[in-house]
Amino acid sequence: MSKRLRFAWLLAAALPLAAAGQSFPAKAVHVVVPFPAGGAADSIARIVTERMSAAWGQAVLVENRSGAGGNVGADVVYRAEPDGYTLLSSPPGPLSINHNLYKSLTYDPTRFVPITVLCLSPNVISARNGFEPNSVKELITYARANPGKVSYASQGNGSTSHLSAAMLASMAGLTMLHVPYKGEAPALTDLAGGRVDIFIGNLFAALKLQQGGRIKLLGVASEKRNPVAPDIPTVSEAGLPGFLSSAWFALVAPPETPAAVARAINAAAVEALRSDEVRKKLLALGAEPVGGSNAETAAFIKEETRRWHKVIRDANVTLAN
Repeated sequence: MSKRLRFAWLLAAALPLAAAGQSFPAKAVHVVVPFPAGGAADSIARIVTERMSAAWGQAVLVENRSGAGGNVGADVVYRAEPDGYTLLSSPPGPLSINHNLYKSLTYDPTRFVPITVLCLSPNVISARNGFEPNSVKELITYARANPGKVSYASQGNGSTSHLSAAMLASMAGLTMLHVPYKGEAPALTDLAGGRVDIFIGNLFAALKLQQGGRIKLLGVASEKRNPVAPDIPTVSEAGLPGFLSSAWFALVAPPETPAAVARAINAAAVEALRSDEVRKKLLALGAEPVGGSNAETAAFIKEETRRWHKVIRDANVTLAN
C-alpha cells in the first residue's frame, strides 16, 4: 500500500470516531454508581452529572447497582456497549482495590477507559454517641484494653472504609470486630443508631450526622485539618502519626470506548467540575474537585492501585470469598 493510499485509509477510519465525539451524546447517558443511594458515591455523581446534563441538553441518569463491594455495578458497565452511553462513577474499590482482594472477578478493571477523577475526599474516624472514647488517642487506649470488643462498620468487604480500619488496627496494634454493610449510607445509619462503635468514611457524609448531633468525629485522616471542619484534629495530631486515608471518585467508560467519545465525556465532566456551582457544592461537602485528562486519570488510578495493594499486603487483609 502506497503512503498516499495508507493515509487516505487512516483518515477514513478516523472520521467516524471524530464524528462520534462531535455528535455525542445523541440520547440519554446512564451513569452507574456501584453503591446504594444516599452515600458519598451517589451524591457526588448526582452533583456532577446534573451539570453535565444541562450542558449537553440530554438526560444523564444515575443508577444505583450495588453488591459485592461494587463489583456488581462495575460488571454491568464492563459489559455495556462501548459507545459512551453507559458509564461508571466509582470510589477506589472496583477500580483499584477489588482485584487485589478477590480471587476472581467477572471484569478486568485495567480495561476500563478512564474519563476523569471527579474529586478527592479525606476520610474521618467517626464514633457513635455514647462510645466512651472521645479522641483517637482514647480510642486506641480503649481498644487495646478491650481486644475484639470495639466494632467498626464498613461499606463492605474490601472497601476503603474496611481497609482504612484494617490499617488503623495494624498501625496501632488493635483487634477489632468488622461489621460490613452494603454501602456507606446503611453503615452510617447503624453508627448513628448506636449499633456499631466506629466507622472510617468520607468526611462530608459523616459531617452531616455530626452537625445534627447524631455521631461524633474523632479525627480526619489527612495531612492537614480540613477547612470545612477545622475543629476536627487530624488523626496524626490526635494520636496516630502517619495515618492517612482518603477516598476519590472517578468516571470511567466500558473497554474499547472510542477515544473521541472518551474525550467528549472528559470535556463535559471537567467543565462541570470547573463550574462555580459544582465546586461550591463539592467543597461544602469536604470534597476537592479534581478533573484532569484521560491520560492523567489512567496514571492516577494505576498509582492508587499500587498504594492500596501495599495497604492490603501490610495489613494482611484477606476475603473469604
